[in-house]
Amino acid sequence: MAKSSRVLRRKNMLMDQRKLDAAKAALGTDTETAAVDAALDLVVFRTEVFHALDQLAAAGGLASIEPIRRAG
Repeated sequence: MAKSSRVLRRKNMLMDQRKLDAAKAALGTDTETAAVDAALDLVVFRTEVFHALDQLAAAGGLASIEPIRRAG
């Protein structure tokens, strides 16, 4: 997914405080806003990974891809 310019909008949501505190600690963020933003980044990333794995499976899996040979 290509990065686009960032548009910030204020949101007002009811959230489970325990989940938010746990996410903030797990993600190492200083603010609740940063925790929510990082969590959303992870959801988007997971979707991209699953899409890539679906494409890999459709192409025949890893067996059909030549291994990368690295010098050194």
